[in-house]
Amino acid sequence: MSASKKVHVTTTINGESTDFLCEPRHSLLEVLRDNLGLTGAKEGCNNGNCGACTVLLNGRPVDSCLVLGVEVEGAEIETVEGIACSSNLHPVQECFLEGAALQCGICTPGFLVASKALLDKDPNASEETIRFDLSGNLCRCTGYDKIVRAVQAAGQQMSAEA
Repeated sequence: MSASKKVHVTTTINGESTDFLCEPRHSLLEVLRDNLGLTGAKEGCNNGNCGACTVLLNGRPVDSCLVLGVEVEGAEIETVEGIACSSNLHPVQECFLEGAALQCGICTPGFLVASKALLDKDPNASEETIRFDLSGNLCRCTGYDKIVRAVQAAGQQMSAEA
């Protein structure tokens, strides 16, 4: 069996131009975690059902386990590591902490990234919209009420700051 040729990929991750080599079969999740040391996105199911590996690809939430690393050539990627603004937490991160909307931490990065994407579009999202937009992210520890309340609080904070 011969080794796959590695492909050179140039992309932007968390605002920084980044180059990496990966095999064509490697997922973006594998590249982020194993090649680039960005371990915030978690491997939960590795088949796109849990959302633990959610990142923003050109501003849209995607399951990084379902995207090939070679597909992100020229793209902009934002991971949970890039959400905080310098030394300050993003409002969604603050509200998750304050509202105890996290527990074991496996699902948390995906929820944070998906919530940020939603609130960037609509900081005044209704509970129904929040629940719908986050339906691709699964939590087995805290339940969803605290998560929804944290997203609502973050949206209110973002609206007040705007």
